[in-house]
Amino acid sequence: MPQGAGRPTRTARVAAVLLAALLSLTATPATAAEDATPSGSGAPAVPLRVATYNIHAGAGEDQVFDLDRTAAALRDLRADVIGLQEVDVHWGERSDFTDEARALAEKLRMRVFFAPIYDLDPAAEGGERRQYGVAVLSRHPVLHAENHEITRLSTQTPDPVPAPAPGFAEIVISVQGVRTHVYSTHLDYRADPSIRAAQVDDMLGILADGRGPGVLVGDFNAEPSAPELAPLWHTLRDAAPDAGLTYPAIAPQKRIDLITVSDGITVTGARTHATDASDHRPVVADLRLPREDR
Repeated sequence: MPQGAGRPTRTARVAAVLLAALLSLTATPATAAEDATPSGSGAPAVPLRVATYNIHAGAGEDQVFDLDRTAAALRDLRADVIGLQEVDVHWGERSDFTDEARALAEKLRMRVFFAPIYDLDPAAEGGERRQYGVAVLSRHPVLHAENHEITRLSTQTPDPVPAPAPGFAEIVISVQGVRTHVYSTHLDYRADPSIRAAQVDDMLGILADGRGPGVLVGDFNAEPSAPELAPLWHTLRDAAPDAGLTYPAIAPQKRIDLITVSDGITVTGARTHATDASDHRPVVADLRLPREDR
């Protein structure tokens, strides 16, 4: 639920270019979804199973770091695309300085794009940079990836002020020829909703630049009925309103991990997955993407 500590980098685009090399990981482009069924327009709909999971830096509800357990929980979802939050890349002792984005991609044989929120100097001379942020795993070819800036409030600065910072991930994938935008986000956790309200405005501005089907997933740190999320529902739909609560993982009391979709996308099913591999539960939804008649 809370985000990691550090100072945000102001070089989001540079970081995105460097980190895009991760997209070349060996992976099979197969999809977990079934064959498409005809849509109302007569054009075949395109199946896509999407999930979101705040992985708590690989630590379970028991606070034990176990990335194999995290990978097993993700594997059980059988998703084609997964938005991740609270991802450590050489961050610290809590995750054994592991590159969690690359390690999970390798374990699941998926492509990955990591979008750091924080990018700090190495813990020791000659070490890797310490990074923390969000990521997107994909079984489909990735055509484009970008780490966008949205308003954030530093978790490190004693008297932080709202400022643009990276960590809003976007990938464009080809799903049976349909270009689809998938975004992974982690909104501010504080009780004051003003930062989340600004983040929603920022995200909507970025989403407006996309063309074609769009899917926004993440840890919103607010329930769908929260006033600061209201502007989202003019553009997007809640894909899993009846899927169940997500936080905390054991005896959850809130639904703050959301999958949202743009107009034209059909939702055929959604559920949460009961696991204590994190302090959140993952959410998975089966979608049908619109495709124009040729």
